[in-house]
Amino acid sequence: MTVSEVLALLDAERDERGMSNWEKLGPSTAGMRSYGVGLTRLRKLAKRIGRNRELAHALWKTDVYEARVIALLVDDPARITPEQAETQVEELAGGMLAHVFASCDATLAKTSFVVELADQWVRSDDPVRRDCGYGLLYEASKFSGKKAPSEEFFLAHVERIANTIGTESEKVRLSMGAALMGIGKRSAVLNEAALKVARNVGPIEFTSASGECEPFDVVKHLTTGRLKEKLGV
Repeated sequence: MTVSEVLALLDAERDERGMSNWEKLGPSTAGMRSYGVGLTRLRKLAKRIGRNRELAHALWKTDVYEARVIALLVDDPARITPEQAETQVEELAGGMLAHVFASCDATLAKTSFVVELADQWVRSDDPVRRDCGYGLLYEASKFSGKKAPSEEFFLAHVERIANTIGTESEKVRLSMGAALMGIGKRSAVLNEAALKVARNVGPIEFTSASGECEPFDVVKHLTTGRLKEKLGV
């Protein structure tokens, strides 16, 4: 599939309401244009396209938000390098693409170096890297077996979140909240540690173009009956 063909697919899927919400974002769109297509539909399109590293690189060079999202979804994680990750994190349009870059089934979270990169980026002076780092940490919280980091690794990051979340921007706080949620679902020990921080922080407020989003309540996610039964707490 070519870039032109992908753009034609996006045009056919265009959503006027989504485009209107995009326009409300103003300067934060960093000059990108949008067809207003939601992430769920973009994932379906990416599955139709399949892994295609060359197309991913070509789509990444466009000024279309959805095309760049698809680029992140169809790249080949086996061929992504730390150098590529460092280059792309500088090209996330002021953080607009950070969530998809680091989470949401994007390929960076499937690389062999994701845990090391997350650990590095959450310590960065760059807020976009911290945002992405905590997104990757959330993805790492879902790993099992030999690929999974140790409980001590996660406890150290829970402590880091507790010590720094009060000084972070809205975007980074949301990513921290997601990381807490993922970590707190791994074990009884991690659940207790993450819950303590989440209760202290409270629901995380955030803004959106649609104005329809409720605060992100991490405690609610970590105290469900199903999770308590699973963890034996």
